Amino acid sequence: MRHSIFLSLIAALLLPLLHSCKGGNSLNSTTCATGDTIRLDYAKNLTLEQHDGFIKATIRNPWDTTKMLHTYILVPDSIHTLKGIPEGTVVRVPLRNVLVYSTVHQSLIGELGARDAIGGVCDAQYIHNPELLQRIADGRVADCGNSSSPNVERIIQLNPDAMLLSPFENSGNYGKPGQMGIPIIECADYMESTPLGRTEWMKFYGILFGREARASEMFSEIEADYNKLKSLTATVDTKPKVLIDRLYGNSWYVPTAKSTMGTYITDAGGTNPFVGKGNAGSVGLAGEQVLHDGGDADIWLIRYGQATDKTLRELSADNPLYGQFKAFKLKNVYGCNTEKINYYEQTPFHPHWLLHDLIRVIHPEVLDGDTVNRYFTPLK
Repeated sequence: MRHSIFLSLIAALLLPLLHSCKGGNSLNSTTCATGDTIRLDYAKNLTLEQHDGFIKATIRNPWDTTKMLHTYILVPDSIHTLKGIPEGTVVRVPLRNVLVYSTVHQSLIGELGARDAIGGVCDAQYIHNPELLQRIADGRVADCGNSSSPNVERIIQLNPDAMLLSPFENSGNYGKPGQMGIPIIECADYMESTPLGRTEWMKFYGILFGREARASEMFSEIEADYNKLKSLTATVDTKPKVLIDRLYGNSWYVPTAKSTMGTYITDAGGTNPFVGKGNAGSVGLAGEQVLHDGGDADIWLIRYGQATDKTLRELSADNPLYGQFKAFKLKNVYGCNTEKINYYEQTPFHPHWLLHDLIRVIHPEVLDGDTVNRYFTPLK
């Protein structure tokens, strides 16, 4: 009984998302030989297919798009006998006891209404959510240590249904945790090249935790808000150059044309000085090269983490190169202190909040007197 109710619920929730594979009676759905493709409009590295009794989730390798990173077969936990399923990692859904490595996904799971499913976390020192921090303090959620070298004994004690972590190029089998036979969900959403592309992965996470309806509702609202904000800058007369971040060691990582931050700059009505430096993600340049290519940027946005808010004086003392940038001279430098602000937890799945901030900085005139910034404020 539970099985048929669960499958009926999934079918009802996902039917509006289905999209055509090769013709049919509807523009939005048709049965393909491989199953019904669940519609994703922005995500490029994720494919979801609805089959009879399971959902197949395929993640494309972001570093070699001719290959697949992982295939998951999401099966309702009420089905005891598996027959005719394709090759892939079987994951019983909804997940009820998971180890979540990143604060980004811990936060999203909570918003989806599935915080009770978080049995363990890594990198607890970066968590800002008070409720989750209290659960860790009370021992209801296991602190499994650093994400780069988690506490294996605690993972064994936790015995999670799955482990959610962000993969890296050539990351291999994830050491001892990867040898435990526990499904590893490779959360490659951060490799999407657009803000909404990454955010759309919440539909996948919604399926994992039995929160499909909530995830679809959240995404629809975020998509509408983001595109409404984006439309405000469609006809602006000027598009100021925008510089991002600063040197880390000997490299300054700048956004390319097909990167999440590069898309943010464009959608906020700005110009990215480094559009010709690569096809995806960010690229590391020497400080002198950044000064040459972006020294005339009108606006400078810096993300940093420290106990006190950074000032222009402190920034100048960090490196004499910084004082040569036009934005510094004009005092058009804006900072986001991630030690105090939940930037990295919130923005991946709330891109409309960040876009609002960027428009407030780049084109405040289109927001009709709105003066509230969530993340970036002028350096004093």
